Amino acid sequence: MVYTVAVTSQGQISIPVDVQKKLGFKKNGKASLKVEGSGIVVEPVADFLNLKGSLQSNKKPLTSEEIHERFSRFLAGKNR
Repeated sequence: MVYTVAVTSQGQISIPVDVQKKLGFKKNGKASLKVEGSGIVVEPVADFLNLKGSLQSNKKPLTSEEIHERFSRFLAGKNR
């Protein structure tokens, strides 16, 4: 489907609501814009916090103490 949208004096356009819903744009979210030839491609950018749980792992999560210990060892190794 092709849409005609207005470009404001500040260079802004509005993405039609049905397109926002179909492509998963979130209110106050972000979009990436890429120039391709004489046109543009606009895609929603996933919010980092919304990605929680999207990757599966068989490993148990580290405790805050384990994270602190590993980070301390990492820093100690960098100071050599």
